[in-house]
Amino acid sequence: MRSAGLLTTPEAPPNPACVVAPGQPCEHALVDQELNRRLYVYESRVRGRFGGIVDTLKVVSALQHERDFVDRAQNLARECLGFELPADLLEDAWVTGLNMRALHAHCIFHTIKRCIDQVVADQAPWRERMAIDGAFIRACGYHTVDISPCADGRLQGLLPFILRLAPNDDVFVKAYAGAMFDVEGDVADWAQRELDRLTGGIAGGETANYLKIAVYHYSSSDPAHQGCAAHGSDDTVAMQAALDRLMQLRAAIDNTFGLGAAPDVLLIGVDTDLDAIRIHIPDAEGNTNLDRYVCSASLYRKTVGMSAEAARAYIDQAVARVEAGSSCAAGLRRLILALLEANLSQIEYVIQHHAGRYAVTGHDEEFICAGEAVVELQLRNQFYFAHLDTVEEGAADMDVGIKIFRGLNVRHGLAIPILVHFHYSSRVPGARERAVQRCRRVKAAIESRYPDLYAQGLLRCQMAVSDRHGSERCSFVVDEVADVGH
Repeated sequence: MRSAGLLTTPEAPPNPACVVAPGQPCEHALVDQELNRRLYVYESRVRGRFGGIVDTLKVVSALQHERDFVDRAQNLARECLGFELPADLLEDAWVTGLNMRALHAHCIFHTIKRCIDQVVADQAPWRERMAIDGAFIRACGYHTVDISPCADGRLQGLLPFILRLAPNDDVFVKAYAGAMFDVEGDVADWAQRELDRLTGGIAGGETANYLKIAVYHYSSSDPAHQGCAAHGSDDTVAMQAALDRLMQLRAAIDNTFGLGAAPDVLLIGVDTDLDAIRIHIPDAEGNTNLDRYVCSASLYRKTVGMSAEAARAYIDQAVARVEAGSSCAAGLRRLILALLEANLSQIEYVIQHHAGRYAVTGHDEEFICAGEAVVELQLRNQFYFAHLDTVEEGAADMDVGIKIFRGLNVRHGLAIPILVHFHYSSRVPGARERAVQRCRRVKAAIESRYPDLYAQGLLRCQMAVSDRHGSERCSFVVDEVADVGH
């Protein structure tokens, strides 16, 4: 863990760097150091659970010819991983050898489950510290914030880390490749929330509005290769595509429900090397110009060493300069200022704990989540997400994920772990059974789409369902059909 400021020599790269210039302070006045500490504890704990899998399995592998192998292996797994290994795989090892691919996938899936089961205790310390919470969002005039980031694993920590926004019942996140959210689906989501608001189902919603945010991403150190894969690592295309979706959503709602019905919209970019953000400031009519934005990395460099009061004044002036006399709505402006300030803490977090730039600027995920995301895992590069109802409609996203994991896992002889996950509502009769059937259809389709991997035991799927309105979270579904030859 290192604490650092900025490299200020003339040849310095245009981003925070992990070298302290002479006489320069190591900490920014607006950074929440305590929240950074709590988030680091959370990150270390969750990554530690996954990080211990390979080392534990290496020891298990070395023990497989010992007479008391099964007992020793299970004791080791319970002590190091927090769960047991499949007994049949251990008991048959003396005949066929250990199936390390199956064991590794089992450990990944059960570590996911362990993290979800412990999410309340793991996340409580930082959730209670977040400045941008439900109360603040309502004070800005919004009853709902609907966020569509790119599904890239590097944005999986978007809410608590990058935006420092507390997950709550009024914030919804649905990721799509390239931030290309489903406009028709979002119109339906907006209409449902509008119905809830008009029928009194949203406290204080009488005068509040709906905010839609699209989040694209880019790489400052390797823009041609580590940007958004869905847009060919072309930052301009990624920005324009996300903005087009926002404008299409506004037009769809205005055209369907009447002029003026459309929600506020906001476009945000994330430099995934540094977790810095750029916010594109809309004008008074809600229109967005891609060239009118404020960059938090620049704000950090300009304000480090200032008092908190002076730094806030500088940020306000920076937003005003971009507005150029056409100010956005007061509530949205207040939220933008809060997001820019909050992200300074994440910039310094990356400086303190990741040497100013992530060592792995590309993909380093542990598994693929296909279907609907497990929202409880809020951490960078924990999983690659393919949003889909059927494999056919999400084929491009799945193919990208498989390509990534051919490099991450298959080239090392490990299987690709795929969690097939869907939500259901316990308020709807038969919903759980239908969610299970969706899991089975998607699992079978994935195995059929990649027959070479499946036949070699290099692709392993685990099905799971979660209740939107109850306590069931990521419950594993046992398939009645055994994996032939695995």
